[in-house]
Amino acid sequence: MQPEVERELIQKCRSGDSRFYEPLVRAYEPQGFRVALGMMGNPDDARDALQEAFVKAFQNLSRFDTRRAFGPWFFQILRNQCRDQLRSRAARFRVEVVEDDILEFRPDETPSSAKRHRERTEARRLLWRALERVPDDQREILVLKELEGFRYQEIASILEIPEGTVASRLYHARKALRDALDEMGAEYP
Repeated sequence: MQPEVERELIQKCRSGDSRFYEPLVRAYEPQGFRVALGMMGNPDDARDALQEAFVKAFQNLSRFDTRRAFGPWFFQILRNQCRDQLRSRAARFRVEVVEDDILEFRPDETPSSAKRHRERTEARRLLWRALERVPDDQREILVLKELEGFRYQEIASILEIPEGTVASRLYHARKALRDALDEMGAEYP
C-alpha cells in the first residue's frame, strides 16, 4: 500500500471513521499472520496475537507519526504482542505446517513432481523443527529476514535497533539455525 494512501486512511480513522481501518488490516494481515506464526509457533496463537496487535495499533493511531510508514510501526506492535503472549501464556513454540493455507504449494500430477513435493514438505518440517531450537530473539530476526524478506532497515525499525546490530544478530541467528540443523543430522548444500 502506498504511504500516501496509508496516511489518508489513518487521518480518516483519527477523525472518527473506523471503517477506514479495514483496508490497513487487509493489507497487513497476510504478512502479519506469517510473522506471528513464525514467532508464536502455532496458528491459533498467531491469530490471537495478530488480532490483538491490530486492536492496539488502532487504539494508538493518535500517537502514530504519519511521516513514518505504517508497516514497520505495526510490525513493532505485533512483535511486542507476540513476546507478551509468549511470556504470559508460557506458550511452547511449535509450528503446524498447513501447506495449502500457509505455503500455497500445489503440486502437479507427475511422479517427479510428487517426489519433489514430498522432499519440500520434509525440508519444511525439518526447518521448523530446527527453528524450535533457536532462541526466541534469534528466531524473530530469522523470520523477519529469511521468511518474510524484510530489508535490514525495516528490521532495524521494527526491532528498534541499529542496522549494524541487525547484521550481527542475523549472523548469530543463522549460525544457531545451522547448528540446530547439524544436531538434527540435516544434509544441505
